Parts: sequence; structure tokens; C-alpha cells
Amino acid sequence: MANTEKPLLIKRYASRRLYNTETSDYVTLEDIAGFIRDGRDVQIVDLKSGDDLTRQYLLQIVAEHESKGESVLPINVLTDLVRSYTTQATSSVPQFLAASFEMFREGQSKWMEGMGTMNPMAKGLEAMQAQQEAFMKAMTGGTTAPEPKSEDKEGGEDLDAIKKQLADLQKQLSKLGK
Repeated sequence: MANTEKPLLIKRYASRRLYNTETSDYVTLEDIAGFIRDGRDVQIVDLKSGDDLTRQYLLQIVAEHESKGESVLPINVLTDLVRSYTTQATSSVPQFLAASFEMFREGQSKWMEGMGTMNPMAKGLEAMQAQQEAFMKAMTGGTTAPEPKSEDKEGGEDLDAIKKQLADLQKQLSKLGK
């Protein structure tokens, strides 16, 4: 039986073929995406140099799915990501994204736990809303943001965009539960 506690090691050969070290066979990007969807972490390393190529391949999987019309990331999110590489926000974006996805996973988990009760949707949405509020308080230092002044509008617009994206995610989750 495979050890699911540590990441599945995939080695990339000079021929660019990907080799699953647990099953001793070659795999495709779609196979790797399947491992990840099944809850398995993967690590992809170059056999010769030992370089970690995981990020590169995960980005390639996302790009392929997005190009096939399986869009998960709205244009404004992609635009904000590109923009974050050229701004001072670069240092906070990874932490924000990680916290957002963690909050999303926890909300999903609580929602699934509540499926056995009489009103699982209400409990799941309440839990997600509470998590969102706690997250926003943590991000704003526990204070609510005052109405932005004219010179602060751009930063306020970014926060408004993030709030809108979180609300859109919440709407999508509620549609999935119906």
C-alpha cells in the first residue's frame, strides 16, 4: 500500500517523461492532476539535476485546464495575479491565497460534515461566513476599513474586488449544494 503521508515522488527524465516512483511506471500530466484531485500531494524532481519542478508542472496543469475551457479562475483574478508580480503586494499574495484556500477547504469540510443533519446548507454557509469574517478581521487587523479617501481608492478597490470574489465563491458553493 502506498504511503500517502509523504508526497508522491515523480521523476522527470531527460526525455521529459515523468516516472512514478511508487508504481514504477510512466505518467502523464493528467495522471498527476488525478493524483492531486484524489488528495495526494506530489513532488516532481529532475532526475539529473535534482531540481524541484513541482511548481512548474502544477502551473502547466492549471494552464492546460484553463485553455481547454475548464475555467476556474476568472479573468480579473488572473489579471490580479499578473499584477501582483509587479507590485509590492507580491509578498502578501501567497499568504492571502493560501489562507483563502485553507478557509475554502475548511468550509467545504464543515459543509460535508453537516450534510447528515436536517439543514446542512445553512450550517455550511454560516460556518463559511464566520470564517470569512474572521479572515477579513485578521487581514484588516481587526478593524473595519473606513471609507477610502480619493488617494486610497485604488487599495480600497482591491479589497472590494477580493470581497466580491469571496462572495462569488460563496454563491458558487451554494449552487453546488442545491
